[in-house]
Amino acid sequence: MTLKSILLAALLASTALPALAQTPLPQDPLDDRSVRRVERMEKVVRELRSIVFQGRDTGKPVVVQPAETEAQILTLGERITDLEQTLQKVNGQNEVLTHDLDQARRDSTEQKGRAEALEARLAALEAKLTTMETAAVQVAAETPAPPAPPADPAVAFKQARQFLLDGDYANAEAAFSAYVANYPDTPRTPEARYWLGETLFVREAYGDAAGAYLGAVRGWPQSSWAPDATLKLSRSLVALKKPADACKTLDELARRYPKAPPAVVSRAASTRVAAKCG
Repeated sequence: MTLKSILLAALLASTALPALAQTPLPQDPLDDRSVRRVERMEKVVRELRSIVFQGRDTGKPVVVQPAETEAQILTLGERITDLEQTLQKVNGQNEVLTHDLDQARRDSTEQKGRAEALEARLAALEAKLTTMETAAVQVAAETPAPPAPPADPAVAFKQARQFLLDGDYANAEAAFSAYVANYPDTPRTPEARYWLGETLFVREAYGDAAGAYLGAVRGWPQSSWAPDATLKLSRSLVALKKPADACKTLDELARRYPKAPPAVVSRAASTRVAAKCG
């Protein structure tokens, strides 16, 4: 809208108002609708006058902007839509967080249950261990100490041999070990070493047994038990994963004791297979 059209509209409005004021009003008052129309017209006139005076005072063209109500409404609508989408996104995130929190609580409850179960098992094991230790102490207290070796070597050897015949390998081992320690140079000491090796071999103490057998066959005695002692030495070496030494011992067995009992010869052959002798 140009300044000329604005001035023309203002002049028309200003001339119309006095005429309207000189027109005699009817006796009945204006209805509400008419009153509102008049108020709107007066408002328009005031706005036009303000625009005219603004142009006159500033000397600049007056540009009347069209109403932006619809555009503002659209903008507000878009902002509301964005807010609604943001709210939906936040609600979704809250649901995910709530689910994760519930899962974490369930996991925590399960972990707590497992921890309590482990604690209960540990307490049971500790109680069982305590019971076993108490029983072991009682057994040790009730087990009689092995008899002291006799002063006579012949009696000591006979006593140790009797323990072995009775199957009391623990006391037999102790008695033969004491005999070897107390009487290292008697004629029966090599045989005592052999029987000591037997008690050790029975409980699979192959390292100690090999040492006892080696002491028994030192010098290659010509006795009834010597071939068997040599065989047991080779078998102990096989158990100790020393096949080369076992094979050498078996070679010595065949050379030193060519008239060994058939049972010894048969077991020596099977031992050669176990040792993979050439």
